[in-house]
Amino acid sequence: MRANKETVTAADRPILRNKYYLYLTEFFAGMSVMAVELGASRLLAPYFSSSQIVWTIIIGTIMIAMALGNIYGGRKVDKNPNPDRLYGRIIFAAIWIALIPVVGKYVILGISGLLVFTINTNFLVIAAFAACMIIFVFPLFLLGTVTPSLVKYTVDSLDDSGKIVGNLNASNTIGSIIGTFVPTFVSIPAVGTSITFLIFAGILLVLAIVYFASSRIFVKKVPIAMVIFILCCIFGHSGSFAFWQSHLTVEDESIYNYLQVKENDDRIILSTNVLFGVQSVYQKEKRLTGMYYDYAMAAPYMAGIYEKDRPLDVLILGMGTGTYATQCKRYFGEMNVEGVEIDQKITDLAHEYFDLPDSVPVATYDGRAFLNALSSERWEKDGAFGTEDGKYDVIMVDAYQDITIPFQMSTVEFFTLVKDHLRSDGVMVVNMNMRGSDRVSDKARITDYLSDTIASVFPEVVTVDVSMNTNRELFAGGEGLMERFRLNLAKEKEEELLSMMHSVEEGCLMYQAGDHIMTDDKAPVELLGMQVIDEMIRDEVAYYKRIYEEKGWEGLMDAL
Repeated sequence: MRANKETVTAADRPILRNKYYLYLTEFFAGMSVMAVELGASRLLAPYFSSSQIVWTIIIGTIMIAMALGNIYGGRKVDKNPNPDRLYGRIIFAAIWIALIPVVGKYVILGISGLLVFTINTNFLVIAAFAACMIIFVFPLFLLGTVTPSLVKYTVDSLDDSGKIVGNLNASNTIGSIIGTFVPTFVSIPAVGTSITFLIFAGILLVLAIVYFASSRIFVKKVPIAMVIFILCCIFGHSGSFAFWQSHLTVEDESIYNYLQVKENDDRIILSTNVLFGVQSVYQKEKRLTGMYYDYAMAAPYMAGIYEKDRPLDVLILGMGTGTYATQCKRYFGEMNVEGVEIDQKITDLAHEYFDLPDSVPVATYDGRAFLNALSSERWEKDGAFGTEDGKYDVIMVDAYQDITIPFQMSTVEFFTLVKDHLRSDGVMVVNMNMRGSDRVSDKARITDYLSDTIASVFPEVVTVDVSMNTNRELFAGGEGLMERFRLNLAKEKEEELLSMMHSVEEGCLMYQAGDHIMTDDKAPVELLGMQVIDEMIRDEVAYYKRIYEEKGWEGLMDAL
């Protein structure tokens, strides 16, 4: 005779009597938590960036969910040690996770749309936190009830309680380790974020179905969950983050980035992580881009390109798809250009869609690590990379994306390393992409911190703002940068480039150094970047707020 529902224990379920299935449950629960955490970072990155701030929000909300789940699960299992309830919660968690690729992106955009009109500061933090709370807290709260419940089912006496709890924790930890590596190195690069969510939701669902099937219990929620999961697989497998856009040439994910390539009549554009930014551009008519790459072409003049009897050696840290390399090759002819790009998939896109010349070698490396390898002679030169003396005439630093500024490439130590790899008359050019608007503020911005840090390393620093853009180009080197620039520019015969360089010259300002210095020990680049992001959002939203105030929702929808 079947035991009463309120008095069922683990001993009443044959699959749980030898405890191995309980360890398996702990294993898959731990694995799924980590997989969802990594999937969360990818789901949020195209909308909020992949900065340390976003990672902090993800980790924090997940820890909140797990803590609450531990408390709730412990209290519930003490009152009613029925394992059916635990596996029922696992079914709910599995279905919620399966629904994330179907509705998650709409929830994020809905939250962002509501908040952008109601808050003026810390938009990134508040919107990302709200999205995490709504999308991820509930399923992870349910998974947080697993461990205290399993402790109740497995511990029979105090004599072996330490061993049993240790085995459970080991199972959870091993599962978490696998759940950390598999999404990052296998599933997300291979099949994408959406299918990764579906894979781990499916694992949890199978785990619960096996439990109920082996116990010969018919639970209505099981067939309902199976139908919902199948529907999620049908409607949630595409994984398009930019669902409002059509005719994208490429939408893909790598170990490091969400990748989007789109093409129009005159150019091909790469965006990474944040949907609305432009990281690389290729002009089909083989002309200047009108963007910061053109301004950065002042660096070869400052390095004395027409004074030397040899080609310039140029190194690009943050190669992207090679826009700067392509421009330099096109307009300056013979140059030895090398690139460093951490994401191999971006390099592959560069060759396939952006016409990056095969003569430009690209090392799949972190920019600073590459310079360190050159310094310590650990870089195995095969004739493709590195100059004989390990020094360059121009080093471009173009590794800053939106708020995602790698702190290790923004400090005194890093810029000193760059200087060590420049020749005596060499020039570093840095693309700083968040100068914000021209409003006056007493607060130092990220560009001020970067400029002050660079000025503490280099004798002379020159900046120029990119027209109709939030980018600012910074040139650093020895004394006489502008003198060498004008001397070499006078020898330029290409009319289009000459006109562009005269515009750059008009905007150039000698930078007066301040005392906002960033070091490897202290470089708050995310918080500084967030201040500029808030300012840029306020400026953009102000226009739409005025329309709403004057014409209401109907006028706002027409404007959008």
